[in-house]
Amino acid sequence: MSPNAIGAALMMGSMAAFTLSDTAIKITDGAVPLAQLLTIRTALTGLLVLGLALAMGRLHFRMTRRDRQLIALRCVAEIGAAYFFVTALFNMPLANITAILQALPLTVTLCAALFLGEPVGWRRLTAIVVGFVGVMLILRPGPEGFTMDAVYALAAVACVTARDLVTRRLSTEVSTLSVTFITSCAVFAAAGGVQLTQTWVPVDPLHLKLIILSSVIIAAAYFLSIQVMRVGEVSFVAPFRYTGLLWATGLGWLFFDHWPSPLTLLGAVIVVCSGLFMLRRNRIRQGKP
Repeated sequence: MSPNAIGAALMMGSMAAFTLSDTAIKITDGAVPLAQLLTIRTALTGLLVLGLALAMGRLHFRMTRRDRQLIALRCVAEIGAAYFFVTALFNMPLANITAILQALPLTVTLCAALFLGEPVGWRRLTAIVVGFVGVMLILRPGPEGFTMDAVYALAAVACVTARDLVTRRLSTEVSTLSVTFITSCAVFAAAGGVQLTQTWVPVDPLHLKLIILSSVIIAAAYFLSIQVMRVGEVSFVAPFRYTGLLWATGLGWLFFDHWPSPLTLLGAVIVVCSGLFMLRRNRIRQGKP
């Protein structure tokens, strides 16, 4: 297999893993309080990421003061993203929340232009606007305004956008696995701190197995997503991230009997097409055919 083909396979594998992990959490259906669930999952995920980092020799904490400050900001954004995303996940169809997250390349590009001064031409700005129209078709706010589910979903997108923008400012010398491990510890500390104010609820064996399964799968997803960046051309591999939407649609129908409405599917198609157009424009700007 060529490097690009391997990179595409790794990207599809990572998207499948992230979606499977979300599915396992959604099946618990709120039976485990959110803080307790995140405490258990991040503890297990952190240990798995730690083992992976040690095995690959990629765990080190030598970094500049600037990088430490950026990682602290990233941790805050990740804590917010975990809370808002899991809350929305429990209350929205899997395909819907996954489709909304596909707008991330658009929000990251827009915010990079607004806050980091990165140039964005009118074509890409048009693609961003069109993509947001697709998101509104998925959310479809009624006359009463946004539902709380929609607010949580958009808040999750905002937090992940902030996290990704901060990540882009980190020095190349900073180990990705080290950042992932530190972030897992931060989410564990935040969730654990909240859990200390609450009563620990006995966890049903099935739900515990689902949380453990989610932790193992998401650790595998982190590994695959890291490997993706080391194989093939990013501009070739990146479009395969949208296969996550296919997994979410199929798993949502299989486990929750949710099938997206025609308007949701249309919105998802618009978001994906906008993202693909953005990737194409980036490739052209880099002088690639």
